[in-house]
Order: sequence, then structure tokens, then C-alpha cells
Amino acid sequence: MYRKTTILFILVITRMLASAQQTDIGGIDRDTISNYSKYKRSIGFAGLLQTRFLASLTDKVDINGKNFSETAESKNRNAFMLKRARLQIKGNVNDHFAANIMVNFAEFNSNPSNKVLENAYVKYSLNKHFNIQAGQFRPFFGIEDALPVDVIRTFDYSNQYYAFGASGWQSFQIGLSLLGDITSNAKVPLRYYLGVYNGNNRNEPSDNDEAKNFYGRVEAELTKKLIIGVNAAVGSLGKGQGDAWGADVVTTHKVGSRWQFSLSAEYKNGTNLALFNTYTNNAPSLSAVRMQGFYVFPILRYNPNLPRLRGIELSSRYEYLDVNYKLDPNLRQNIVPNISLVFADDFYAAIQTGVNINLYNRNLPLTATYTSSLYYLQLQVRF
Repeated sequence: MYRKTTILFILVITRMLASAQQTDIGGIDRDTISNYSKYKRSIGFAGLLQTRFLASLTDKVDINGKNFSETAESKNRNAFMLKRARLQIKGNVNDHFAANIMVNFAEFNSNPSNKVLENAYVKYSLNKHFNIQAGQFRPFFGIEDALPVDVIRTFDYSNQYYAFGASGWQSFQIGLSLLGDITSNAKVPLRYYLGVYNGNNRNEPSDNDEAKNFYGRVEAELTKKLIIGVNAAVGSLGKGQGDAWGADVVTTHKVGSRWQFSLSAEYKNGTNLALFNTYTNNAPSLSAVRMQGFYVFPILRYNPNLPRLRGIELSSRYEYLDVNYKLDPNLRQNIVPNISLVFADDFYAAIQTGVNINLYNRNLPLTATYTSSLYYLQLQVRF
């Protein structure tokens, strides 16, 4: 099956490249430019600093959500933390070739193995219909992959994002991706994402098996205020072949001259490859080890447009996630009420505060699978 899928993927690339080249060649004024080597060459730098204060509001639970006993040596219930210290470099060789490198220096606070380097890819942009990138990047498998990595509108990414990332379905991966517009001027604009990657997560020297992960995503802009997307993927993490799929929606509406309401929602269902790899004796069938999750994220924003205070955002994300709902269900729900004060446009400077309420159907003492609440106050600055 993998051989057939690989051949089909190569044929799709060849067909699209041939079509895109014809369009591009027809639009070049050969009498004007004779050498594109340095055409639009540039280099840019960007970064994100996100620091926070955390305090557990639940007795006998630390800031990582882990329940501890009275005799435990570590009882860390509050702390200052540097969550992200990202530096991004983007270099344009010419109007077609570019490179992107992003590192997170905050990972040096703990074991940095396979963590510090995040983005590291080369991108070839022929036109709006055909773009290809190769290296390490986030596969476009949902809303959180499509949004800029340096814009975080609440406490953190969803638990669903981290769970599916651990199984190789999203987060930073090494491979090849195609993306572009299918129809841009049509009544319903469509955008596609296709990719193949190792599937054993970032900064690995090579793949851990012969199989590759394949994914696809299609977005439809039904109106300028409503976008829906669907995703599907197949792949492995060393043991057997699994699959994942999902759907999402994003909508934005202006309410008067100063108010804006936005809503994003996403559902995913997939094989929990990371959990399956932990089974040794009497392992269940791979098809039975599945996870599913859903979240809805409404944001109400007021724009005072003051010289220093540009926006006030009120939000409360709700999420449910079950990482083994067929064999050992234990529903995890999260409610994250949040207030953001935005001091520079496009979230270049913001202070956020709120509570991450973590609810489990069944608590497991002395583990992080335990109902708890966490207060946070965080500052993030982009530059």
C-alpha cells in the first residue's frame, strides 16, 4: 500500500509542477530580467518571548498537574517559568526560493535533546497555486498548525494538539509538503495541503521504519467570514499503520465599530501510536488504540484603539480529550477562561491571565491524570 501511495504522490507532484511551470513561464518578461539569482533577495529576523507565573489552586497538585503525597520531596505549587524564547530567521534567495529556521532557546531549561530546533526548511514558491517546502516543519493538520507559531491567544495550544503531535500526526516533523490555492477567484476559494514525512517527530537523524506518513488537507472559504477544513492522514510510529482524520471551522464577525467575535472549533480522531508503543505483553490490536478530541474557542474582542492599549480579549476555550476511548476511557475536559490585554497590534505585546481548569472522569492518584486548577499570568512579546 505504501508503494502505491508513494507512486501516486509523485505523479501528483509531477502533474502540478508541469502545470505551474507553464503558467509561470508565460508570465515572465524575459526582456526585463536576465538573471534572477538575487531578485528580491532579503533576510529577516523575528522572535517570541513568552514568560509566565503559575500557581496551582488545587491542594496536593503541583504546577504540572501531578498529584503528590504528603511525604513527597517535591511540592512545587508555584513558579516563574520561561515557556518560549523563539528566534526565527527567514532568508529569501530570490522570488522563488526561501529558507526558514526557528529555534526555541527555552528548551535549554530542561533536557534539550530533540527539542531546540523547530523549523528548518527550504521553500520553493512558483505561484499561488504551487508551493513546496522540504525539511522540518509543522504539517498542516488543523487550525493550530495553520496559525502562526508566535501568536498564542490563550494559555497554550490545546491538549489535543500535543496528544496528536506525540503520535506524529502534527507538530514539527521532517518531510516534504505541497500547498497552494486550488481556486482563488472562484465563488468558493479552495486551498490544498499535501505532504509526506517520517512521522517519528522532530530532530531525528532518520526515520525509525521504512513507512512514511501521508497527509492531506482541504480548506474552503465559504464566505470571507467562514472557513472550514478537513484533514486525513495515514502513517506509523514504528509499529503498524494507523490513521487520523479531523474537521474544523473558523468564523469571524464584527459587532459594531469596536467589537469583534471569532470562533474556532476542531474535532480529531486518530490512532494513538505513542500509547500503542508502550504495550509489551498482550498488546491489543492497533485499531483499538484510538484517541479523539474536540474543542471550541470563542473570543470576544474590544478595540479601544488607544495609543497604548489596542485591544481587550475575553475568551473561554472548552476542550474534551480521551486518549484511549475504546479500551480504557477516561474523559479529560478543560475550561480555560482568559483575559488578554493587547498593547501592540497583531499581538506584538500582550499580558494574559486566567485559570486552566482540568477535569478527569477518573483520577489516578500520584499521577498527572488528576483533576486540578492552575492560575497563570503570562507576558508575551513578538519582535
